[in-house]
Amino acid sequence: NVDITKRAGELSKEEIDKVLTVMQHPTQFKIPVWFLNRQKDFVTGGNKQIIANQVASSLREDLQRLKKIRSHRGLRHYWHLRVRGQHTKTTGRFGRVVGVSGRKK
Repeated sequence: NVDITKRAGELSKEEIDKVLTVMQHPTQFKIPVWFLNRQKDFVTGGNKQIIANQVASSLREDLQRLKKIRSHRGLRHYWHLRVRGQHTKTTGRFGRVVGVSGRKK
């Protein structure tokens, strides 16, 4: 029930509270499960929406769990390599410069 043409600074306190309640409890407002950003949570097993600093902390916990169980994704994160199947022969190099030396005269 919030006017979508208003800018963020023009919203009243009640309208801000309405937006926050929808963001914190989206399933109560008929927002589908596939729209949530934390589906099938590993710890709780449920679907939920996480906001603000919870996103960074949950990502950090997930990466720590993957590294702890020594999964392929966790090891790739630990070694600072590409995780999602990208080619790594020529791209993503870091450290010493690798290149073709010029022709000597």
